Amino acid sequence: MFEAFHSIIEEMRLVYLHDQRPWMLGFSGGKDSTLLCQLLFEMLRTIPPAERTKKVYVVTSDTMVENPIVKSYMHRMRDAIDAVSSAEHLNVEAHILYPEPTQTFWSLVIGRGYPTPEPPGFRWCTERLKIHPSNKFIYDTIKKDGEIVILLGVRKAESAARARSISSREVAGKLLSPHVSIPKAYVYNPLTEIPNAIVWEYLLKGDGKSAWGTDNKYLFSLYQGENLSEEQSVVGEIDKDKVPITGNSRFGCWCCTMVKEDKSLQNFIDHGATELIPLRKFRNWLVDLRSNPEARDWRRRNGSVYFNAEGGFGRGPFTLETRREILRRLLLLEDETGFSLITMDELKVIDKLWEDEGDLTRRALVDVYYEVRGQRLPWDQFKHAKYDEETIASINALCGKYDVPFELVSKLLIAVDNTKFYTRSAVSAKEVEKIMNQGWLHYRSIQEGLDHEN
Repeated sequence: MFEAFHSIIEEMRLVYLHDQRPWMLGFSGGKDSTLLCQLLFEMLRTIPPAERTKKVYVVTSDTMVENPIVKSYMHRMRDAIDAVSSAEHLNVEAHILYPEPTQTFWSLVIGRGYPTPEPPGFRWCTERLKIHPSNKFIYDTIKKDGEIVILLGVRKAESAARARSISSREVAGKLLSPHVSIPKAYVYNPLTEIPNAIVWEYLLKGDGKSAWGTDNKYLFSLYQGENLSEEQSVVGEIDKDKVPITGNSRFGCWCCTMVKEDKSLQNFIDHGATELIPLRKFRNWLVDLRSNPEARDWRRRNGSVYFNAEGGFGRGPFTLETRREILRRLLLLEDETGFSLITMDELKVIDKLWEDEGDLTRRALVDVYYEVRGQRLPWDQFKHAKYDEETIASINALCGKYDVPFELVSKLLIAVDNTKFYTRSAVSAKEVEKIMNQGWLHYRSIQEGLDHEN
């Protein structure tokens, strides 16, 4: 039954021994990448330890907003892979990659006010949370070793679209194909011809033990109850309630707003993970918040304005007040569930972003944190207002008297303060000019000019 896998193991062995280019195996924790990693371990065990000279990196991307159950599973797999590789001298290293603190989901949504991703085209998350961290790892490895071979567990049988994608990148007669965008990187897809029917059969052989000692039956259980593919797995049923499973489930971010209904998260809840119910409620609130015009600014982040089809102002980022509310609710969600949902590094980034956007008190974030937690952040004592309350009130009053937007004055004060130690005055002048040229300050004059011409 498993002749195809034996052939793949032999092929992988030949490719492994052919040169010294390091391998990077993309490991999502799903069934296909688990199968690929299983075959990798089985292949390495056929090679004498002295010949296992090629470094193999098993790389997992943690978006930092993974479903907590799946996140825990991914981290357990990392630890188990490393432990077995070390004990058996397989020369495999497992790595978990994270987005930069300035590029995480919460740094962008709460810090910069990015509206949450929305279909069909407003999907800014995947590139920042997954692709950039992976590409950085690849580039760093190429810089060190010259070239890299990337192993992916993609299969043509997954879907017609996946089959077309794989076929378009194949090079006739070659096992490796050049990466479409990264020089000196090559892609190896050993599983492309494996049909759906035997994936789970292979993973669950030998009582379902993985090559690194974990239980593939648990992974199998994570796929229960999904309805995301064309076929039911031939393995059938596994749990005591005889819940059917499918072959193509996808695990995504718990706060994903790209889908109308998060079926994956709901499936976990339906199968007993009631601790995820508050996360689902928060995620649904985020979806509704995105479409609430009162929650969003009437200007884009660059200060430009545009009009929607109804003739009103289009909507830009979440307002600072909305972002404070998102943070407050997220901290409360952490307290309610016990899950770690936002890091200290992200809070530091958000704090700085809010300060740069006009928070003259410099205390918006630390005060929200104290309000929710009743304890101070480590840097709370250093967060002194740029101006005391009386001065800020006076500035606000003068702005009202002369019909000058307080936000404009706040941004100008912060820009000057942030550049006051530069030896060249041009730096400060450039920042002031940038703020003064933002479109929201001039759209009325422009519109009047256009109306006059007409």
